[in-house]
Amino acid sequence: MKLKCSLYDFYRDDLIPNLKNNTQMQIVQISDLHVGSQFLQEKFDILVDEVNKLNPDVIIITGDLTNEGLMKEYEQCTSFLRKFNTKKIITISGNHDYRNTGYLLFKKFFPFETVNELSDDVVLVTVGTARPDRNEGEVGYRQNLWLERTMKKYKDKVKIVAMHHHLIAIPDTGSDQLTVVDAGDVLRTVLNSKVDVVLCGHKHRPWAWTFGALTVVNAGTATSERVRGFFENTYNILTIANKTVQVDLKIVGGKRLPIEDIVNNYSQFGDV
Repeated sequence: MKLKCSLYDFYRDDLIPNLKNNTQMQIVQISDLHVGSQFLQEKFDILVDEVNKLNPDVIIITGDLTNEGLMKEYEQCTSFLRKFNTKKIITISGNHDYRNTGYLLFKKFFPFETVNELSDDVVLVTVGTARPDRNEGEVGYRQNLWLERTMKKYKDKVKIVAMHHHLIAIPDTGSDQLTVVDAGDVLRTVLNSKVDVVLCGHKHRPWAWTFGALTVVNAGTATSERVRGFFENTYNILTIANKTVQVDLKIVGGKRLPIEDIVNNYSQFGDV
């Protein structure tokens, strides 16, 4: 497989053997940075320190890297992401990145590959859900058909799909009108093709839904002031070993816990 070497979708040559042959892999999911008016620099500085200490194999950023899709925000974000030490960074566009014709800039600043064979046992496929001047997400018939055909090629692997918009509604996020508009078709596809994990962002509220062998993981916002429900800046840590995936929630500057804990021990903010 020929690997595309760009700033934000790359393998470091000296680290390829380690990434390909490790029996255990660690992936950090960061989402909704919102570089711009909502951005919290102090949270980002803590985030960088924590993630670099983890030394993950891969960082996946599931959208809304910028707040308004402006050139200066893309330039700032590029500079910020250089602070992470990792073998590979994968980025996905969000609805905020597409504002103000930012979809033209995203391709320039964050080129990416849709199919990422991370090891002999793990494949991560990205799906674009952002559309210009729209807040809701859409996969679309052709991309959904491609996704099903692609995922069925990978048998006996851990299969991860990543997108920006949330595939399923999440508690404590208000009226839900901004999910993936063709979510039913996409959910059928990932179940039928035996995807293990779907990673989503967008709603700024960490959560996880489980459907048999499939887990749909939603990331909170790592560095935006606009937190929801959980009211902390967070990111997710995926540990893959022996073809099983453990997902932990990490509070920026705070504790780490299995993400299912916030589901199993759910309470609304302020409840005793």
